[in-house]
Amino acid sequence: MSTRFLIRLPDPEKTRASGEYALRSQGADGVAAEVQAALQGEALFARWRDQQPDPDEVDPALGITDPSAQVTGEDRDLGIDLVVTTSISSTVLKHRLSLLAGSSWELRDVRAG
Repeated sequence: MSTRFLIRLPDPEKTRASGEYALRSQGADGVAAEVQAALQGEALFARWRDQQPDPDEVDPALGITDPSAQVTGEDRDLGIDLVVTTSISSTVLKHRLSLLAGSSWELRDVRAG
C-alpha cells in the first residue's frame, strides 16, 4: 500500500548546502527526480552505508527501495513543494530526505495512497 507524503523545502539553497549527499538540482522537477531516484534505487543508500564506520552493522531495512515510487515537484513561494507517493516507510523516507536535504525540509501532510 502506498502513502502520499507532502514535503516542503522552504529554502532550496540550504538544501543544496546540506552535505555530501545533498540535492544538486536548481528547480522542482530536478529535485523531484533526485528524490525519486533515491527511493527507487540503491545508490544513495549504498554510498551512505559505505561511509559508515562499520557498514556491515547498518540496518539493511534502511536500504529498502520502491521501484514504483513517484515524486512530483512544484516551485512555490521561493521554495519547493514535493508530493511523494511510495510504499517505503516514513522512517526510511525521513532518513533519505535527511541525507538529501539535511534538516531543510518539512513534512506537511501524510495521506493513504
